[in-house]
Parts: sequence; structure tokens; C-alpha cells
Amino acid sequence: MKIKITSFVFSLTLVISTSLFSPSVIAQTNEIDCSQDQAKQKGKRKRRRAGAANRDCNTKQVQINQDTGEAIVVVIEEKVEPKVYVPRTFSPVPRPRSDQFQAKIPIPDRWRIVEALGYKERWYDPYNRNVLKADRPVHGEDWFFNLGVISDTLYEKRDAATPVGGQSSNNPGQIDQFGGYEQSLLNENLALEFVYYKGDTTFKPPEYEYRFIPVFNYNHTRIDEILGLNVDPAQGKTRTDNHIGIQALFIDKHLRDVSSNYDFDSIRFGIQPFSSDFRGFLFQDSPFGLRLFGTRNNNKLQYNLALFRRFEKDTNSGLNDLGKALRNDDLFIANVYLQDKPTLGFFSQFSYIHNRNRDGTIFYDNNGFIARPASLGTERPNDYDVNYLSYNGDGHFGRLNLTTSISYAFGKESHGTFTDTQSDISAYFLAAEASIDYDWIRLSASFLYGSGDDDPYDNKSNGYDAIFENPQFAGADTSYWIRQANPLIGGGKVALSARNGILNSLRSSKEHGQSNFTNPGIGLLGVGMDMEILPELSFSMNANYLEFATTEVLEVARQQADIDKEIGLDLSAAFIWRPLNSQNIVLRLSYARLFTGKGFEQLYGQGDVDSLLLNIILTY
Repeated sequence: MKIKITSFVFSLTLVISTSLFSPSVIAQTNEIDCSQDQAKQKGKRKRRRAGAANRDCNTKQVQINQDTGEAIVVVIEEKVEPKVYVPRTFSPVPRPRSDQFQAKIPIPDRWRIVEALGYKERWYDPYNRNVLKADRPVHGEDWFFNLGVISDTLYEKRDAATPVGGQSSNNPGQIDQFGGYEQSLLNENLALEFVYYKGDTTFKPPEYEYRFIPVFNYNHTRIDEILGLNVDPAQGKTRTDNHIGIQALFIDKHLRDVSSNYDFDSIRFGIQPFSSDFRGFLFQDSPFGLRLFGTRNNNKLQYNLALFRRFEKDTNSGLNDLGKALRNDDLFIANVYLQDKPTLGFFSQFSYIHNRNRDGTIFYDNNGFIARPASLGTERPNDYDVNYLSYNGDGHFGRLNLTTSISYAFGKESHGTFTDTQSDISAYFLAAEASIDYDWIRLSASFLYGSGDDDPYDNKSNGYDAIFENPQFAGADTSYWIRQANPLIGGGKVALSARNGILNSLRSSKEHGQSNFTNPGIGLLGVGMDMEILPELSFSMNANYLEFATTEVLEVARQQADIDKEIGLDLSAAFIWRPLNSQNIVLRLSYARLFTGKGFEQLYGQGDVDSLLLNIILTY
């Protein structure tokens, strides 16, 4: 290996020296020679010595005779400073000495290796190794325990029509169907989740799972009128209540694996949460029942077969009430999810649900109001068998995010709401929400339509109603119309639309009432915008235009002619702040205002209404 070094100053010195002392030399250069042992290295694999150059080098002086052209080589014994290579530092732990090596130490299992190294756990830290968060077995080799705690605190101030009778108003001059509009609510739910399971869930489903979720509720409500909160006027205008509901209590057994990719079949028995679709349009509840579920084709196909019976709900908290007998309200559910159908990144779901209802007895809620049958029309107990065929999709087509839902309800009920004869159910529902992301901004557009009944006196029920809806759509509970219950008739306790519901179902309540397929239907067109202002802070806005699909049912129920279809324009906005940039602390502040349309004003005689909501969620 030869490296040629040429320097202007050094060359100038050489020229002067050769001119004075050696006239026959016309050129001189210096070269570094590292090949003195080249013959010895030939044929051998070269390897750089750690921390230094390969080998030492000498400097050669080459002179050329002017007369003969002969090159004269003079070797100068001078070593070139080698390059210094700093070795990498891979670990701060010093290399053990020979006297520090020990024999093998037995470890019970791979979960407890860090314990042998002296690692300390903190039970209150969910982010690091913690036995309460299923980071190591509680006993044996693969029995784990996971504890979850969620505190959900909500304060709400709202304008909402309060249904009262003419004899029960507490304010002078208020003898109409509806009293004061100002209401407030403080609600606290404390949920504890205990999960005990067996299996290595990193690679496959658990072999056994036991889950228990009790929810402790406290609620305090204040309104402007007596008789709005309790059938007894002496109870006044405030109500404080509490309840303990069991939202999950089940055992899950892994039956078998059917492929090397851990496709499986499992069965679950007990009280279990279940949602029939991606957005909670048709059924989202925690019923009691038996569910067979599993996957195929490397999790690209998922299926559910379930048989459920619904619980009565606590009236004021909405939680399961195990102190009352199960309702005579049964569901059979069969659905299948197809991943990447019809295109990559989009899920398709096909669903069939049969709802058999035989809640034929009279039922009063916890506040003393009649809940079944609804105080509307003939006021007779009703039985029905209804089938729902649905397609639901969720995912994206390129940059376009899309959620869709199509549902058709058909069946029979023992009699219509306003008739004494058997009625055929035939109704449909359509919904779609499309969105697209532009960096930190997401723009969305929403459409929803539920068919209405245009003739309440025939033997056809054409108004679409769900089983137990909880829609996450078009702003969800930030929206005034979705969040608030809107009564229909003063004193009758029939709601035009239910709390946390979007359909105009004319039920006594979503918690206790039966599905009603003689209703005015609903139409919605909306736009929205979500902005990730900071990693911890987001902001959303929604504007939804609402109207009735038909108004004939309303005109009969209210004995009021020519009711307009327009409900109004629902505007809402919400800030969501996560101070730790995680879901452990979430604060939400939202405001909604319904700019009422002609139809709403004809029903309630009231202008614009609004609501303010503060929600704090703490999660462990």
C-alpha cells in the first residue's frame, strides 16, 4: 500500500536543496511505505487490530537523476503516527472477573427473571412491571390478574322541556303541558374491572377468563318543576339517588385452536358487553346470555353466535338492575366480520338479529311512572317478533375513511300503537360517515335516515326503531339532539327521542320501553371537523341539520295538525385535554345549541335550547 504526499513548502525546500548540493537530481518526492511485510501478508485475511492502525509504516525519499533518469530510493526510518480508534461502549456494566462467575441459578419462569436481578415493583404504577396489570403471573406459570379502575364524573347544565300536568306546576301561570326548561345533573360512575385469566395472551387467546365489572353510581338531578322527577309531587324539584350495577360477570372458555395462526373457537357465559355494529346503531348493552365466537383464516374472518336475555335497568343510572327479574326480551344474534373486504383496510360485517319480546305485563319505573306499555295510543301491552338484516362497514378506501350501516327490520307485532289489529313491521335505516385527514385536521360528512310511519291507523308499522341504541355518530353525546331526551306529551312520560339516542322512537324510555315501529322517523345531514391542536389537546365541531321523516304520527299523538318536518340545526363543539398525553386523565368540555326549526317550535313552543357538559375520566 503506497500513499503519496505532496506539499508545496516541502517541495520548495527539496528544490532548493537539490540545486545547491546535487545538481543531477531534478525531482524528489516523499512516500509512505506500509508494505515492508507485504509478502508476509499476501494470501492472508487482513484484520484491523482493535484500537490502532493495521501496522507501522516508514517514509521513503525518491530522487530522479537528471542525466540518467535513474530513480534513487532513500528509506527514512520514521514511523507515522497511527490512527486511534476509540472502542464502542456497549454497556455500563463492567465485564465480570473470572472469580465472579457462578454456577447456573434456577429461575421459576421467564416472568420472574427480573425479580432475581432485584427489580422492584410499584403497585400504583400501571406503566411499568406490575402484577396488578398482568405483567407477571399471580400464581403458577400462566395465571394472570388485571385490575382496571375508571372514574367517570359528569356535570351537565341543559335546557330541556320538562313534561308536567296542568295540576302539578310549582310556578304561577305555568299550566301548560311543559314547564320550566332549566335542568342540571351531577353523575359519578366508578367502575372496577377484575380480570383473572389463564394463558399466554401474547400469541393466543386465554384458555380461561373470568371477568367481573361492578359499577357504583351516584346521581343528583335538579329541574324547575315538581312531578318531573317523581310521580309524588312532594318529592320536589331535586332527586338524589345511587345504585350498584353489574355490567359484566362471565366466564370465557377457549375451546380449541383450529390453525397454526391460533384461529380459535371460544364460548362465553354470563353478563357480557356486546355491540351489534361498529357505531352502536342497533344494539349496545350488557345482557345475560351465551355467546360462541372465534376466528378463521388468520383472523381475517370473525364470527359471533349469541343468545341473550335483557336486564331491567335502574331508572336513574341506566345500569343493570339485578334486583329485578330478567325481562321477557330475547335476542338471537349471528354475525360475521370480513377483514379487507371489499378492499385492503376495510372491514365488512353481515348481521342477523331476531328480537322476541313478550313484555306483556304492566311495569312502573323506580320513580313511579308507567314504563310498559307506553302511555300512547291504545296503551295496551304489546308483543312482537322482529328480524334485523344488516350490513355494516368500517375502514378506509385510500385516504377516505368511511363508516356505513344499512339495516332492514321486518316481522309482526300483536297490535299497532294506535290500532287493535296485528301489524306487519317493515322499516329501514341508512347511515354513512366519510372523513379525510389533512395533516392534523380531519373533515367529515354524515348522513342518516330512519324510515317513518305515514299512516298510524293501517296494519303496517313502517317506522324504524332499534333494540337498545347508543350511537357514536355525528358528534355523539356532544350533540344536543343525541344527548338529551325530548318529551312528547306533558304528563304522559313518552319521549320523542331518548337520551343518548338519535331515533324518534316515541318510547316511554330507552331503558324500560319496548321498541315502537309507529314513529315519525329521522333524517340527518351533518358536517364535522376534528383538530389535533397539540398532542394533549384536541378540538371538534359538528353541525347537523335534523328533520322528521314523516309527521302523521306526531299529528295524531298530539292532536295537532300540520306539524312541520324541520327540527332544527344542531351545533356542537368540544375540547378534549389529556394532560399526561395518555388516557389516564381525560377532560372534556363541550357545548351544544339547537337552533330550533318550525316543527320543534310547534311541538314545544320554545326557541333555541342548549347544553353545557363537563366530563372528567380517570383511568388506572
